[in-house]
Amino acid sequence: MQIETNKSLRQFNTFGLDHQAAFFTEVADEKELMEALQAARKAEVPAFILGGGSNILLTRDLPYFVIKINIKGINIVREDSRHVWVKVGAGEIWHEFVGHAIRHGWGGVENLSLIPGTVGASPMQNIGAYGVEIKDVFDHLEAVVREDGNLVTFSGEDCGFGYRDSIFKQKSKDKYVITRVVFRLDKFPVLNTTYGDVEFTMHELGFPEPSIEAVSEAIIHIRSKKLPDPTVLGNAGSFFKNPVISPEKFHQLKAIYPQLPGFDTPEGIKVPAAWLIEQSGWKGKRWGTIGVHAQQPLVLVNYGGGKGEDLLLLSKTIAKDVFEKFGVKLQTEVNLV
Repeated sequence: MQIETNKSLRQFNTFGLDHQAAFFTEVADEKELMEALQAARKAEVPAFILGGGSNILLTRDLPYFVIKINIKGINIVREDSRHVWVKVGAGEIWHEFVGHAIRHGWGGVENLSLIPGTVGASPMQNIGAYGVEIKDVFDHLEAVVREDGNLVTFSGEDCGFGYRDSIFKQKSKDKYVITRVVFRLDKFPVLNTTYGDVEFTMHELGFPEPSIEAVSEAIIHIRSKKLPDPTVLGNAGSFFKNPVISPEKFHQLKAIYPQLPGFDTPEGIKVPAAWLIEQSGWKGKRWGTIGVHAQQPLVLVNYGGGKGEDLLLLSKTIAKDVFEKFGVKLQTEVNLV
């Protein structure tokens, strides 16, 4: 295990922000992870776990022992006539795992194509898109307890999944390091094509009939048109969650803004944050080296040389304007560091 000091994190976060870590190392398995956690304790520096860096906003240099998770592997651990259980290392790139599943004919994650980040972050965020969330295909995960290095297992119920949420972002934040995730995938998948323009796009791309490959390609096509490539333009995808409001609040707003979209959920009415931000006048606005994407107002971007603290101020200003106009609070989906 190699430990570096004053390490630039620019290449390790998709905003491309050039902040430094006091200590930095990369780990390839649970043994190295435990050694790194021990080294952090010995140095009396808090450990900071880094995955793909696609869902964080660095606002300063980090006085931490940054541990980059590179645990790999995609292996079948069980199967029956209808399902296959696949264990995936936390350091695997999420979209590459989706491609692996599709090539093997395993359904369930095709709607989550092209989501940035690593597998280890997927249950933390309960990532979701186009009508599917991680909780729909999740079986269990393995994690290391930071305090004592013990290996523990979490079921779906243990994870307390919510909308872009889990216990790993709430009461169990910073207590565990996810090392491997097991997904239950379908050998005879039931396709989910009703969300957004998926069906239309499959036909537009010339697929003769629906399939997991067709769904994936359609979603890649849609996302590529709407969302900037972080290797070209620094961003962390959707910066804000879609707020869920009460039916009463929704009907009040609907009377004033008839075009307001809304979707029923068990918790209330989900309203697109992008619509609220655009109606507040922020779509495509630019502040020097940072701004709001011209095609997708949910995405804040770094045009080059931007600073994390400026992106944070921009996000707070947008949220303030949305609240003043609609009385709806926006919450960040990106983790602020």
